[in-house]
Amino acid sequence: MRKITVDAGLGCPNRIDSDGCIYCNPRGSGTGALKQGLSISDQIARGIDFLSRRYGCKKFIAYFQSFTNTYGPPEVLKRLYTEALGRPEVIGLAVGTRPDCVPDAVLDLLAEIARDRLVWVEYGLQSVHGRTLKLINRGHSAEAFFDAVRRSRFRDLLTVAHVILGLPGESVEEMLATASAVAESGVNGIKLHPLYVIKGTALERMFTQGLYKPLSEIEARNITIAALETLPAEMIIHRLTSDPHPEELLAPMWMLDKRGVRARLEQSMRERNLRQGFRAASLEERSKPY
Repeated sequence: MRKITVDAGLGCPNRIDSDGCIYCNPRGSGTGALKQGLSISDQIARGIDFLSRRYGCKKFIAYFQSFTNTYGPPEVLKRLYTEALGRPEVIGLAVGTRPDCVPDAVLDLLAEIARDRLVWVEYGLQSVHGRTLKLINRGHSAEAFFDAVRRSRFRDLLTVAHVILGLPGESVEEMLATASAVAESGVNGIKLHPLYVIKGTALERMFTQGLYKPLSEIEARNITIAALETLPAEMIIHRLTSDPHPEELLAPMWMLDKRGVRARLEQSMRERNLRQGFRAASLEERSKPY
């Protein structure tokens, strides 16, 4: 089973009065496929053709990645999600969004789809620290994330938290505090990756002015492992690194070696006999009412 990246062209509310988050590229971390004239059905068809030939997989998840994929009226969103599920090979959705952009009506729509299909709702958190969220121009509070997760859990929706390591000004202790807060939030999964600098972003200006220094691979590896130890063993790890476009990436260049980064991280964990959940609270300790 593989994910097919989908660009629905929905935009982002954080770009109405600003340029958005300081690290986000003009495509909203997506492909820009819709602007290239590819409908959602076209994108799904191309994805199935490519991934089935390359990996031999038979089933797929439509991953709405670009921008904020709950940013629209429920009737519009329903049409887009339904189009993505039009092929029988597509067994579900992964919907990337912001925690301040999920009104109850949209969560009800996703819960309705989840009765018959697999649905993951992916919330961009990045950090639980208000100072950091303001610095990166995230445009929402940590409480917005916890509220969105609570309302999603109430509807039995599967949730993922997106967390970035190495954000400007954050200490290792602060990064691990974010991991601990995510562990206690009740999310079902997490995506972790170190911050990287993309051309044409506000972060590029900070980088070129010497105001930001990315993590080294060793630093990122050690922080990632420490975060994994903090996360409960049953939490699904959806990502441990990222896929920056080579033509856009300014730093750190080691992130282009995705397979090598992953292999070295796993080797380090084996050599040090470390594993996910080693320092996590028990399930009973973390159980909280909705």
